[in-house]
Amino acid sequence: MVNRIRTLVVLGISALSTVAITGQSNSRPLENWVATWAAAQEMAVTTQEIPTLPPNIKMPDFSKMKGMKRQAQAPQNVTDQTVRMIAHTSIAGKKLRLELTNAFGKGVVSIGNAHVALRTAESAIDPSSDRQLTFGGSKSVDIRPGMVIVSDPFDLDAKAMADLAVSLYIVKSEGIPANHMPGLHTAYILKGDTTSAASMPESTITTAYLWLRSLDVVASTEDFAIACLGDSITDGFGTTVDKDQTWPALLAKRLSERKNGPRIAVINEGISGNQILRDGAGVSTLARLDRDVLSEPGVRWIVLLEGINDINTHGQITGPNALVAEDLIRGDREIIARAHMHQIKVIGATVMPEEGVWLSGPVGEATRQKLNHWIRTSGEFDAVVDFDAVVLDKDHPTHIRQDFNPGDNIHPNDLGNAAMADAFDLAVFTN
Repeated sequence: MVNRIRTLVVLGISALSTVAITGQSNSRPLENWVATWAAAQEMAVTTQEIPTLPPNIKMPDFSKMKGMKRQAQAPQNVTDQTVRMIAHTSIAGKKLRLELTNAFGKGVVSIGNAHVALRTAESAIDPSSDRQLTFGGSKSVDIRPGMVIVSDPFDLDAKAMADLAVSLYIVKSEGIPANHMPGLHTAYILKGDTTSAASMPESTITTAYLWLRSLDVVASTEDFAIACLGDSITDGFGTTVDKDQTWPALLAKRLSERKNGPRIAVINEGISGNQILRDGAGVSTLARLDRDVLSEPGVRWIVLLEGINDINTHGQITGPNALVAEDLIRGDREIIARAHMHQIKVIGATVMPEEGVWLSGPVGEATRQKLNHWIRTSGEFDAVVDFDAVVLDKDHPTHIRQDFNPGDNIHPNDLGNAAMADAFDLAVFTN
C-alpha cells in the first residue's frame, strides 16, 4: 500500500512538472536569430608553426623586405579604456543582440559598459542611434576564459551593408585580449569610458577585433546565413582596409541586391594562416568548426576554402611525415560530415595558385592539383565554386592573374576578390 501511494505521488509530481514545462515553452515563441556579421577569434598568443622546408629552400629575412605592409597589432593590455570597433552588416534587422567571447583569454575581462550605434564616419556615430547594452539586465559583465556572452536583445534599425560601431569599456583585462587579426576595419582605443561619445578623437588605432564574436538579428523563418570558413584569402588579407572588399563582403552585397527570395547573411570566419589539420595561426579548422560555424545562429551553408597553409607548412617535402592530398581530403570529409549532422550544406572551393611565393614548390603544387581534382569531381560537396579557375593566369596557370596580384603572388587584391564573389551561382543557395 505504501509503495502504491509513493508511486502515485511520483506520477502526480511528474505530471505537474510536465504541465509546468509545457506551459513555459508555449508562452515564448522562438525567434529566428541569424548572424549578420561575425569574426573568428585566434589564440591570444599565436603559435605560428615554422614550415618544413625542402633542402634547397631557405626562409627569407622578412625584416629586409621592402614594401611589406604591417597591420596594426592588437594591444598587449587593455585596462580603463574604451574600444570602438566597426562591424559591417550583411542583412538588415530591427532587433539585434551582441555576442562577445573570451575564447582564448588567459584571465577574466571585466566590461563596465557597452554600446552599439550606427557609425557615420571614422570613429563618429549618430548619437540618436546609440543603444546601451545590458547582459542579463546589467550593463557590466565579466567574461571568464573560454566563455561566450550574449547581450540582451535591443532595438535598432540597422540596414543591410551598414556600419555599426560597437563600443566596449574595459574596466580591466588580463593578458593579451582574445582577438581577430587583421580586422580590416580601423578600431579606436581611448582612455576611460567613452562608449557613448559622439566620436573618439586622438585615439590609438588598431585593425584587430577584441572580444567581439558576432552581431545577430531577428529574421524571418526563411532567412539564413552562409559561413565562409577559410584562411587569409577568406579573411581578406591583401584587400583595402575600411572598404569591405573581401569576397565574403562582396558576396553579401550581391545577395542584398536581389529582388526576391530569402535574405541571406554572409559571415566571414576566415583566420589568416589557418590550417585544416593542425593548430598554428588559430586552432585548426577541425578544432574550431563547432565554435566558429556550427554554433553561429542561422547558418545553413558553409563555403570551405582551406588547405594552402597545410601544404606550405607540411606538404612541400616528401617522406613519411609529409602531408599529402589524402590527408586534406580526409579533413574536408570530416567537415562535410559534421556540417551535415546539423543540416548545413557545404560548398567546396578549389585552392588557388601560388607560384612565386617563397614556400611554393613542385611537391606542394602536385598536392594542390590532386586536392582540386577531388573537390571538382568527387560529388561529396553539395556544390563547388572553382576559385582556382577564376583567378589563375591562363598563360601561366600556376600563377594568379597579374591584375589580381597585389604583389605577394597568393592573396587576390580587391579586383580579384570581386571576381571570386561573382563566381557564385546565387541560385544554389535558394534551391
